[in-house]
Amino acid sequence: MNKVVLITGASSGIGKAIGEFLHQKGFVVYGTSRNPERITNSVFPLMALEVRNPDSIQAAVAKVIAISGRLDILINNAGIGITGPLEEIPLEEIKANFDTNFFGPISVMQAVLPQMRKQQSGLIINISSIAGYMGLPYRSIYSASKGALSIVTEALRMEVKSFGIQITDVAPGDFATNIAAGRFHAPVIKDSAYEKPYAATLQMMDEHVDSGSNPTEMAQAIYNIIQNSNPKVHYRVGLFLQKFSIVLKKILPDKVYERILMKHYKL
Repeated sequence: MNKVVLITGASSGIGKAIGEFLHQKGFVVYGTSRNPERITNSVFPLMALEVRNPDSIQAAVAKVIAISGRLDILINNAGIGITGPLEEIPLEEIKANFDTNFFGPISVMQAVLPQMRKQQSGLIINISSIAGYMGLPYRSIYSASKGALSIVTEALRMEVKSFGIQITDVAPGDFATNIAAGRFHAPVIKDSAYEKPYAATLQMMDEHVDSGSNPTEMAQAIYNIIQNSNPKVHYRVGLFLQKFSIVLKKILPDKVYERILMKHYKL
């Protein structure tokens, strides 16, 4: 029986690449988008789902189960970037980011878990970020929201293991997607105390995304995880130096690691 996969945020970028890859491998793939009617070239069905709307989530999950009779894999991919000096980011934008990157994935997991418990099987893959392993300047909120999702993954694994459900966390580095265009940028304010360092860091972040890895690499990694009957707690996918930065954080004194980051960002 071909496994049924639900991917949030599957209309572009990493989510689309994963959906296309799994579709080619014979999986029954359902993707979600806030505005699926705008997407005309998807090779797999796209359903309307807004991760900040619990009713929307419940409706999409119920539709998948009604059509396919089961739900084997959830890939919690929907997310959004946010940048800016913490002092200058509007609080409502901070809350909105957590609604999408943290509370949204939790709501989707809460919606699919009853069906997976009923089946006594299932796999949930939460897409976090390498940025979630460290506090990055001018990306404090993004780092925090993705780091929080990673910690929730660790706890949930233990809560649902006895039901035959596997949970894992996959942290990508920089991939060539449109995330930079879709994220919230706190404006670079003229004569702000942060004007020059923030503007320079923002330019560096955009360059990293533009020169990032091919999203197909992420899709292959997700496929490999699905094929593993006993997935690890955490996976990291990306350039060597990005993954190695996590190792350095574990072994170096905090202030030494901080100096490395500040030198990298020229702060």
